[in-house]
Amino acid sequence: MSKQGDAKKYDVVIIGAGPGGYVAAIRCAQLGLKTACVDRWLGVDGNPVLGGTCLNVGCIPSKALLESSGRYDDINHSFADHGITASGVKLDLAKMMSRKDKVVNDLTQGIAGLFKANGVMWLQGSGKLLPKQQVQVTAHDGKESVLDATHVILAPGSSSVEIGAAPLEEGVIVDSSGALTFDEVPKRLGVIGAGVIGLELGSVWRRLGSEVVLLEAQDTFLGVADEQIAKEALRQFKRQGLDIRLGARVVSCESGKKGVAVNYQDGKGDHTETVDKLIVAVGRRPNTQGLAADEVGLLLDEWGFVHVNDQCRTNQPSVYAIGDAVRGPMLAHKGSEEGMMVAEVIAGQKAEMNYDIIPSVIYTHPEIAWAGVTEQALRAAGTEYNVGSFPFAASGRARAAGDSSGMVKVIADANTDRVLGVHIIGAHCSELIAQAVIAMEMGASSEDLAMTVFAHPTLSESVHEAALAVDGRAIHVPNKKKR
Repeated sequence: MSKQGDAKKYDVVIIGAGPGGYVAAIRCAQLGLKTACVDRWLGVDGNPVLGGTCLNVGCIPSKALLESSGRYDDINHSFADHGITASGVKLDLAKMMSRKDKVVNDLTQGIAGLFKANGVMWLQGSGKLLPKQQVQVTAHDGKESVLDATHVILAPGSSSVEIGAAPLEEGVIVDSSGALTFDEVPKRLGVIGAGVIGLELGSVWRRLGSEVVLLEAQDTFLGVADEQIAKEALRQFKRQGLDIRLGARVVSCESGKKGVAVNYQDGKGDHTETVDKLIVAVGRRPNTQGLAADEVGLLLDEWGFVHVNDQCRTNQPSVYAIGDAVRGPMLAHKGSEEGMMVAEVIAGQKAEMNYDIIPSVIYTHPEIAWAGVTEQALRAAGTEYNVGSFPFAASGRARAAGDSSGMVKVIADANTDRVLGVHIIGAHCSELIAQAVIAMEMGASSEDLAMTVFAHPTLSESVHEAALAVDGRAIHVPNKKKR
């Protein structure tokens, strides 16, 4: 290990302090490794902050606004069903944004405290991988220094994809980050992309009063999700007032005094929609440009992702890459777990990660969550399977809450009964999906779930009933087959 007195020599140097990088840094320090983490992120006040995209302009601020906008929507549309009448309700958008910023600040400051408590050296600036596990650090004032490391972890994160058809224009045509900082509610809001980010941001502003149009180039809605769940989600979103147009390819945009004219094509021809603001939410790309010096020879694929093996080792000795910069879903929790795994591998421990059951969540209302394989994927592979589903409409807890849309769907292998996938749409399914992940991680069968006692009345009972339904034994709904 490096000597503590050598300020520029470390056991591990990490480039990036997002959910992958900061978790890796803390875990490395816990394992007794002298650790430094280099990060270039600057907050809205121009000061360095930790947490990367997720904490600063991604997962956390978007969920804060989803929570606030959800409460505003409830008081305007749902409270009356509970016998609660409210009048004179007003939106204070500035205060809502201030609350969001405080949530972000509290969490980023918390990471800084964890770095200090664990002895992680936070180096503020840009990091670049050099040959022989050296890292060049360029501080925000332009000063350069070089660190020597025994191991390097690359965790640069990702950025929003920009498209030529809709060049960004501050405050008018924005990416996902800009969509979190509007100072007024747009009367008409356009969103290019009806994926996870587009749906979440569209939901926020629809709840606050915007008329929202989402233009999705793909003909299929939420193709990554189970098709039955996606079909139900599309129905629910349209009923809420989200105008989702599939097969709509944006070809150009024109910004003027009357707003943004968005020109797009679909199967019926050419169309134009005029909106006050436009969000571009067409995906993300890895921040790997300039991450390593050319002479390092770091292997990237055609999309800019770093090539790694199952333990996130790159083609360079003692250099690892994690998170959005490598293969797999661009999810904060995936990056964090990779950071934990790599730290333990570096420390000489046996560590691995199960990529087959990483949960995915869309934090709209209803929420959508899944883990494992979809029914359409199993059909394509020719795998025999059984399905059990249970609607929240038959759940006592969901009925009592007045939020009973959606379902739980459990898919099990027809021969072994092992749970292959669980797909949920409904309230709080971001929490319910963890039950499915634990079950699949332990190799559980649908019978194992069916034999487990769930508390009553809870939403979790719907997971129990869906597992019972796999074998035709659900109690609170008619079964397609009986045993």
